[in-house]
Amino acid sequence: MSDFSSIKNETKSKMDKTLESLKADFGSLRAGRAHASLLDGIMVEAYGSMTPIAQLGTVSTPDARTISISVWDRSMAKAVEKAIMESELGLNPASDGQLIRVPIPPLSEERRKELTKVAGKYAENNKVAIRNLRRDALDEVKKLKKDNAISEDDEKRYENEIQKLTDEAIKKIEELLAQKEKDILQV
Repeated sequence: MSDFSSIKNETKSKMDKTLESLKADFGSLRAGRAHASLLDGIMVEAYGSMTPIAQLGTVSTPDARTISISVWDRSMAKAVEKAIMESELGLNPASDGQLIRVPIPPLSEERRKELTKVAGKYAENNKVAIRNLRRDALDEVKKLKKDNAISEDDEKRYENEIQKLTDEAIKKIEELLAQKEKDILQV
C-alpha cells in the first residue's frame, strides 16, 4: 500500500467484513425462535466431503417452533439427522423419509444465560480482530512516516482517523451484542 487513502479504505473494508462475520455468528445463536440460518454452521458428511445442510435440501420454517429440511437425496436423510444431533445446538430432529422436522424447544433460563455468554465471546473475538486491523493500519502509517512519504502532522492525523474507524466498529459490535442479548433473554 502506498498512500493513506488506500490504507484507510482497506482497513474500513476489513472492519466491515468483521462486523458481517459477527452478524453471521449471532444468526447461528438461537433465541427460542426457528429460523433457517440456525442450521447454517452444520456440516454433513455427504458424497465424501463435508457439505452444508442448505446444499443437501430445502430448509424452511413452517412455524415459529419448527425447522424442516426436505432432503433432495433420500439416502442423505440419516446423515443430515445425525449432523444436527451432533451439533452443539441441542436439537432432536425427527425424520420421515425425505422430510426432517427439527422442533425448537423453548429456552430455559440457564440456557439463555449460556447463550448470552457465547454471544459475548463472539463479540469479544471480533473486537480483538478490529484492534488487530487497527494495529496493522497504524504500522502502515508508521512505515509511510519512516519512508518520509508523510509529515509528522499527517501521521498524527492519520492515526486519529484510524482510531475513529476502530471506535465506530467497536461501538457497532457493542450495539449488536446488546440487541442479541435482548433477543436471547426475551421470553
